[in-house]
Amino acid sequence: MSAPNVVYSRLDQALAEFLTGRSGVSAEQQTDFRQMVLDLSAAQSAGHSCITVNESQQSLLLSSSLVSASDNTPLILEGDHLYLQRYWRYESRLVASISKRIERQIDKPADLDALLDKYFGSQNEAEETDWQREAAACSAQQSFSIITGGPGTGKTTTVLKILALLQEIHNGELSIALAAPTGKAAMRLQQSLMEGKQGMTDLGDVLLESIPDKVSTLHRLLGPINQSTQFRHHAKKPLSCDMLVVDEASMIDLAMMSKVIDALHPDARLILLGDQDQLASVESGAALSDLCASLPQHTLQLKKTWRFSGPIKDMALAVNHCQAKQAWQILQDPAQDVVSEVVADPVEHMQAHYQAYIQQIKRSADPEAAFAEFSKFQVLAALRQGAHGVEGLNQALEKGLQGQGIATHLTWYHGRPVMINRNDPALGLFNGDIGLCLYDAERDQMRVWFEQSDGSLRPVMPGRLPEHQTVYAMTIHKSQGSEFTHVMIVLPANNNPLLSRELLYTAITRAKQKVDIVASPAIFAYTVNQQVQRQSGLQTKMRLMTHR
Repeated sequence: MSAPNVVYSRLDQALAEFLTGRSGVSAEQQTDFRQMVLDLSAAQSAGHSCITVNESQQSLLLSSSLVSASDNTPLILEGDHLYLQRYWRYESRLVASISKRIERQIDKPADLDALLDKYFGSQNEAEETDWQREAAACSAQQSFSIITGGPGTGKTTTVLKILALLQEIHNGELSIALAAPTGKAAMRLQQSLMEGKQGMTDLGDVLLESIPDKVSTLHRLLGPINQSTQFRHHAKKPLSCDMLVVDEASMIDLAMMSKVIDALHPDARLILLGDQDQLASVESGAALSDLCASLPQHTLQLKKTWRFSGPIKDMALAVNHCQAKQAWQILQDPAQDVVSEVVADPVEHMQAHYQAYIQQIKRSADPEAAFAEFSKFQVLAALRQGAHGVEGLNQALEKGLQGQGIATHLTWYHGRPVMINRNDPALGLFNGDIGLCLYDAERDQMRVWFEQSDGSLRPVMPGRLPEHQTVYAMTIHKSQGSEFTHVMIVLPANNNPLLSRELLYTAITRAKQKVDIVASPAIFAYTVNQQVQRQSGLQTKMRLMTHR
């Protein structure tokens, strides 16, 4: 019944023991019941929202008072899908909320075609389809839209023109909120919108000012309640905006997606932006991918690449299409040095490419200059542990830096980069935020500087930081929503179930100019040929709801 090589955590085992002891099934059935709970708990930890059970297992489950089809029981059996109640509720609420939203009809604005011509140019039938224009046309006539596409396809440019178009239709009176899952993603979107607005001065000051460019994290938008998974905004106390745009939606797990849409007023519009080929969220679910698959009439994929080209694009496409041989050939191609295999020791390679940052912090404690250098190079590891994992790479690099006079033996030293691992709304720091520890000579103290969404820098005392880690190397999961000039991707020496084409594709597309990859040919091929498959009932529920 259980998957091979599954290692059950103490939490999995404790939950299974607890529920089995209260299941009410016969003694001879308890072993099977316990195994299903074990599998369900482990699957949820691995990112699945449910597991599939056969007919005999369904009969056993329904003989327990802890299981029902749609009731207030710890376990929910829906068809052949077994859920923990909480995740069944997340799926059900998400489906119900989206279904009500897409049922609401929006009349086509009388001047839509003229506005589309204004913002995207006119198009005749003989021309290649302008997918950005198509996305705008759909968004103007739907209360729920998904705009997806790879890097460089113009998602941000498209949504900026959509906002201008909709504000022109509504005389600049729409209240629009913008959000992203992480602080880094929010900052990137905000900077892109601000730059885009600078090229739209012909719109006039009033219309231009009605287009927002302030972007918050989803947690900040919803209003986190300290020491709680709940938020101040929810179905009974919705957000006040008329429209919400959420970027990097592939990073949003099932629970957060459900809470975001719950907190949106039923009459408000919602646009989700993201790359459905990227990694799904760290937590349970693959909400964006499931919604794209089940709502094709509300999903528009941007297909033309505007700024993403050359070997990085070729490598990303080959990986995305599971073409391991072709991707490896690109990596080995001597005619280009944009995508390269690292044949030297990975730590030596890291140390060489962090030299510009090390020299900068030796010259000065200027946080702006330090961030400018640090953001040029980033190591992305597939795993957290092991010599080729984040922890091993960070420790090895810090040991090497001691020989250059960097006091890495201290907990806090001048130049230490850190990443926040736990949200702290009171301090305004969120999971994924990166800070640089720099010595302030005037105050004779260390301070950790963080970039804000408006591009400014803010210092925080080290002792006040929530849970954090050193981040010369970060996991590929943590890199989502970020962009770096040059990335070094480190895959492990042995096969690992966490490896997948989505993981490698996500890492490659973090780079703007150069990609280095540490991997053997066998591990590289294994990674490209592995595809993430998350069990979920979201697509089934969504299709049933929309076809009623």
